[in-house]
Amino acid sequence: MPKHLTIEQLHDGLPLIQQSPTDDGELKAIVIRPQTNERSQLAHCELSLEQGVHGDNWALGCWKSLPDGSPHPDVQIAIANSRAMDLIAGDPSRWALAGDNLFVDFDLSAENLSAGQQLAIGDVVVEITEIPHNGCKKFADRFGSDALKFVNSTVGKQLHLRGIYARVVTSGIVHVGDRIRKL
Repeated sequence: MPKHLTIEQLHDGLPLIQQSPTDDGELKAIVIRPQTNERSQLAHCELSLEQGVHGDNWALGCWKSLPDGSPHPDVQIAIANSRAMDLIAGDPSRWALAGDNLFVDFDLSAENLSAGQQLAIGDVVVEITEIPHNGCKKFADRFGSDALKFVNSTVGKQLHLRGIYARVVTSGIVHVGDRIRKL
């Protein structure tokens, strides 16, 4: 079992996270959750307005839904900072445990990205939504209670260390290695 970092060790990693590109970033990993607690890493994946990240269980039923029962489009895609996840998870092979879809080397902070900001990832366009992405019990179970405190702290929330949500604006296929830029 991997060793979980202490809150002090996590805070020591902040400078590297804060050096994430504010524009011209990179898609480092793509993960889908075909079923609860199941993960698959992909080299490329289709993103669409109707299905979000294809193959992910978001389209099958989501924790947040519209009045008609369909999944809420504002939580279609969960995006995490790869530097933050590398620090928290300890190894890229463990990133998928977080349950996010896209792992990016990009500054996700509130200062750099606000709700409504659009990002181009390769040929796909996504829009950042205002729904907060918070750490939960599963996150603590997988990465430690200090990791949960870290991502839910004041600085953690300002930097969006647990990640952000986005919705698809322009459908297409994303590939690991695609460039990310603000529109």
